[in-house]
Amino acid sequence: MKKLHMGPARCALDIGDGSERAEYVNQDYILHKLGRPHRAVNIMYTYYPHDAEWPQRISEAWKDKTINFAWDYPYDDYFPYGANGQPFEQMKDIRRHGQDVLLTLTLDCGLSDDELRAVARQLRPYGRMMVRVNHECTGDWFQHNKRYTYEQVGAFFVRFAGILHEEAPQVRVIFCGGFCTSEGRMEREDAFRDCYAAADIWSWDSYPALHYGWPYDIAEVGGGRYKADPIGMIVENFTRTHARAVELAGQDKPMITAEFNTDGDVTGPRMQGESVVRFAHYWRDNRVDWFKSISLYQFRDRGRLGLEREDPNNPSVGVEQPMLAAYREQVLNDPWFMPEMTEGEAAAFPAQLRWGGSEDADGLAIPIAFEGNPEFCEMTVEQAIGLMVELNGRWFYKAPGTATVDLMSAFFDKPLTDPATLTLKLFAPPAEGVNVDDGSPDWMENYRVTLNEAPKLRIRYEVPGIVK
Repeated sequence: MKKLHMGPARCALDIGDGSERAEYVNQDYILHKLGRPHRAVNIMYTYYPHDAEWPQRISEAWKDKTINFAWDYPYDDYFPYGANGQPFEQMKDIRRHGQDVLLTLTLDCGLSDDELRAVARQLRPYGRMMVRVNHECTGDWFQHNKRYTYEQVGAFFVRFAGILHEEAPQVRVIFCGGFCTSEGRMEREDAFRDCYAAADIWSWDSYPALHYGWPYDIAEVGGGRYKADPIGMIVENFTRTHARAVELAGQDKPMITAEFNTDGDVTGPRMQGESVVRFAHYWRDNRVDWFKSISLYQFRDRGRLGLEREDPNNPSVGVEQPMLAAYREQVLNDPWFMPEMTEGEAAAFPAQLRWGGSEDADGLAIPIAFEGNPEFCEMTVEQAIGLMVELNGRWFYKAPGTATVDLMSAFFDKPLTDPATLTLKLFAPPAEGVNVDDGSPDWMENYRVTLNEAPKLRIRYEVPGIVK
């Protein structure tokens, strides 16, 4: 057995889970469908606590009013931040499953410093999360752009970023603006010039095809509000925009796209995934080192912007789209987009495990000799801790209250044809989804737990009986 370090992928993959177009899907379901965790999960919330309708979700508060465009509400139709225990229960679910939180938050730019400090302090136990503040801020559809000038939105971003850095220093702040034009200047550059230096990460949202009139019209040939752009043009936009951001900030910073997908309403569901795969493979094939992550929008969608489409008869049911298999097989399981695993020195039990986040964790690599393809493969850990475990390319979650995990699905799609030694990779993200203030100076960044003894494995190559 050896110590094992998990580091960042050369280009990470994140995924959106819930928005104005969909409900949140629990991480157990997503893990079973996709086979491995993402770096981060993007959840989308809004915070307008001084509005008369607050804290209702605005589409519920205004369900009897006539709306003709998705952004015609008094505040953005995301889930209300701080209502009904959310987003904190979702954030815990995400972190328990070995992923970081990417919180997209649209806020009232009139909030006071004290109100913003209260929000920042709430984020301290959630590790090295990312917060995307008032995204797509060069547009005209969100409330932050309708109620305030672009200069005010830019100044608010710089103010809130500073507060986040003071109150929750482990949080990385994302600035999501507009692209650089062919003339060499950013959209609304003067209003947002200071945001590039204030942010930790730069992001730009991009949809090669988008039915932006959804759900109030239908994308048809000759009708509906939609667009389609070539991948080559989008790549050029990102390249030009990154270069200009470096000039404005005076330094390089990680660049991501926090929302990316091709809308099946425009391309049809069968062709939806082709351009997404092509976009991802561009950064891989060209070994681009400044492009750090793609966040797919989203896992399940009421329209056609998801790996699943929500069943209109039952919102808790997802209908898998053709894109899901293409994304899983051609992007999610491509080594370029997978975290780096580095084996270290020999380890022994009891073993201390450290979780700094999905891009910085210390676990264990346990070799297991298989005689051939098993008929049963189970892992038992009686200790009440949470574990993320990988075997034969497939990941599994053990909850603190669970002792035995069935690992056999690691062999359903990838059976062994000969004897082989496989490595059981084992990490311990926060059991309850939060870091514990145990007095350690780095408690906001790192969570530690001791695994007392080796996992017990039940591996069998024969079945008790055959039905003839």
